[in-house]
Amino acid sequence: MMLVCGVDEAGRGPLAGPVYAAAVILDPAHPVEGIDDSKKLAPRRREALALMIMDRARAWAVASSSVEEIDSINILRASLLAMQRAVQALAITPQRVLVDGLHRPSLAIPAEAIVRGDATVVEIAAASILAKVARDEAMRVLHGQYPQYGFDRHKGYPTALHLEALRRHGVSVAHRRSFAPVRACIVTGR
Repeated sequence: MMLVCGVDEAGRGPLAGPVYAAAVILDPAHPVEGIDDSKKLAPRRREALALMIMDRARAWAVASSSVEEIDSINILRASLLAMQRAVQALAITPQRVLVDGLHRPSLAIPAEAIVRGDATVVEIAAASILAKVARDEAMRVLHGQYPQYGFDRHKGYPTALHLEALRRHGVSVAHRRSFAPVRACIVTGR
């Protein structure tokens, strides 16, 4: 049986925090019921599924790209770099990699990009769950360092609450300076 790895990322759209990616090789002998696109799952359900995936998968890994990397090489390249790191961190080398979206990371293993893969390929959906849970936890940690921005609530996405906090408190080191709303605050002196 071919070892297939699903890969997905979380956090391309936010104005703050790293982008995360996960790679998962599921074990057909130990299935996890209820795996779905992470965006369709409530946070508690995602967290419960993440624990089951980590317990039952043949292999899994989570990796990230920093805010500095995002600002240096752009969000798409940083996302692909996080994906590459996740695949390379797997304890087992897959024979094929299935990646959510239009692009695939540079790998020595055959890889295929699948649009809406997180909704159609269970391995990619599992990866989407691990990436989202890891990123949400990272944003809760950032909230502890910068509580004035409300990262625990909006996870860095450009909500009205976050944009108002940016205007009021200025830009933190956790913010992506290459993103337009953050750059606008820098230009205006906030």
